Amino acid sequence: MTPPSTPQVATTVRVFTQCLSSTRRGARLARHLAVQQLHAWGIPYGCALSETAAHLVAELAANAVTHGHVPGRDFELRLALDAHTLRIEVSDARGERRPAGPGTLVPPEPGADSGRGLLLVEALADRWDVRDRGPVGKTVRAELDLTH
Repeated sequence: MTPPSTPQVATTVRVFTQCLSSTRRGARLARHLAVQQLHAWGIPYGCALSETAAHLVAELAANAVTHGHVPGRDFELRLALDAHTLRIEVSDARGERRPAGPGTLVPPEPGADSGRGLLLVEALADRWDVRDRGPVGKTVRAELDLTH
């Protein structure tokens, strides 16, 4: 006797992946490529989702370049869009400098030059986390729900 099957709903997942130089120029290009790709997927330039995604990509890419830079190694931008969620992932080659995770961030001292980026990610994203990336490195993932 065959067990009853669970109905499956077909879901299209669009994916964009790009390796970029671990430089400030690479970080700027990541933001530009992300909004261009979202526009190609039907999320218009300048809409709230596109702007929020652009801020998240800019911050995650800047962190990868600033804190995750390993000479001679690129960082990777990955976007995944399905009917419910936009996932933004930025991966770098440095695993030992892993940032604090969601809900554990501590605001910087007043007047500090850095330390606000992941607070911004936490404020803008519906969910975010930090994952190990094999064979080396880490991935910071932020998700935006499309059904607000």
